[in-house]
Parts: sequence; structure tokens; C-alpha cells
Amino acid sequence: MEYRDAAAAATGKFRRQLWGPFISALKKYRLISEGDRIAVCMSGGKDSALLAVLMKELHRHSDVPFDVEYISMDPGYSPENLARLKENAEKLGVPVKIFSTNVFRVAARQEKSPCYLCARMRRGHLYNFARELGCNKIALGHHMTDVIETTLMGMLWSSQIEGMLPRLRSANFEGMELIRPLYRIKEEDIVRWAAYCGLEFLGCACSVTAEDSRISSKRAETKKLIKSLREICPDVEINLFNSIHNVNADTLPGYKLGGEVHSFTERLGEVSDSDGEEDF
Repeated sequence: MEYRDAAAAATGKFRRQLWGPFISALKKYRLISEGDRIAVCMSGGKDSALLAVLMKELHRHSDVPFDVEYISMDPGYSPENLARLKENAEKLGVPVKIFSTNVFRVAARQEKSPCYLCARMRRGHLYNFARELGCNKIALGHHMTDVIETTLMGMLWSSQIEGMLPRLRSANFEGMELIRPLYRIKEEDIVRWAAYCGLEFLGCACSVTAEDSRISSKRAETKKLIKSLREICPDVEINLFNSIHNVNADTLPGYKLGGEVHSFTERLGEVSDSDGEEDF
């Protein structure tokens, strides 16, 4: 398969779809400040590969001085997947630092919610390694489509409206923040970029889900739902994304702020009964 320069494609042919939204997110959400040392996390997939490419270009041309480290955690990949990760990093010209953990092995022993445990452990290991390198921020490859799907999944399966912030301070690692520079980029544009460049990436690569077919993907089901809705409303994705930026709290019967539950009855000067639903 012919390989094309990934950085040139991201800032040239796909500039409107990738570089433009990337810069827009950095400015809108104030993701990078002077003096930052950012750990760009590479999982071996297409999203984090694009993130690394864009961050490398930004580091070369930005007027704001900041440092960057490219890190990747091996949670227990197969030799083939680990080799693919290294091969892609070399193609992209990214000097990635790879460190090993036993995350897959530990998660496999968890009968209930192994994916949740895996995600928490991975995040913790990334924070730890980034801090060892002197970083104050970690950058992850979550994109606009992830944001939309996560919001919709919360409504459909968890009975809550919960988004995914483009930037947040770590509750467990003092002085560190997580940023999501691909926040305004659509997944379909990342797929087109990867295909154009002739790049092939790791899929899930998870040894747990590969061995247990009972673990279903609610995200995959949500993708199908959004795809079907697009036939009725072509702008459904951007509408869902914009909706979390335009929340009208005055119309919500209940919401959480700072971990505290609030009710619309508070605005009426009435005492809220948080357990009132049990009376019906």
C-alpha cells in the first residue's frame, strides 16, 4: 500500500477537516499555555496517531513555547500489535516512549466491568509515567464523535445527561490536567485521512474482549443509532455536539453541580425532596 506523508496530508489536503478544527479547539478551550510540558498519549489507534501528528506540527510552528513527550503504554499487547504500534510511530516520525504494564492481565480477572477497570488503570498509568517525565498535562485522542456518542449513551443507558470535557484537572494527580485537542474533529475525517495516507492501525487490541464474546459494545450500538438518525436529519451529529454547549439549565428539573444535586424547586423557593420519585 502506498504511503503518503501524514503530516502534509493533515495540514494540506485535510486542513479544513483536521488542522482547522484542531486549532479551533486549542483556542476555544484554552488547552495549551506557555511553559506546558504535554504527554501525548498514543494507544496505537488512528485517533491518537493523528493527535501525535498534529501536536508535532504544532510544536514545530507554534508561537507559544511548550514541550512535548510522546508516550505509549503496552497493557499486554500481542507481539504483532506491539510491532505495529512501533512501525506506525516510525512512519509518522514520532519518537514515542513505550512502557509496559499488566493492565490486560489484571482486567481479565475482573468478572464484572473489566472494561471500566481497564480504562481506569490505563489512565492512572499514563498519568504516573507522564509525571515521571515532568509533564503537567496529558493529551488524549478523543474526538467529536466520541463526545457525541458518550453523551447519547449516558442518556439512553445510564439515565443521565453527561458530556466529555475538552479539558479537566485530575482529581488524583495534583497539578496535572487532561486535554482533548481532537475535540472538534469528526471520526469519519480521521478515517479518510488514515486511508489516504495508507496507514493501518490497531483496532481494540484488547485481549479480554477478544476472548469473551459476551462483552457487548454499547458504543457500537450507539454508532448504528446515530447513523440511522442521520438519514432523517443529516445534521444530527453536529446538533448533538452543539447541544452540550448550549444547555439551558433553567428548563431542567434537576442537575448536578460540583457534585451536589439541585432541583428546579429551589428556584421557586421550595425545599427539594430528592426522594420524591419514590412516592409515585
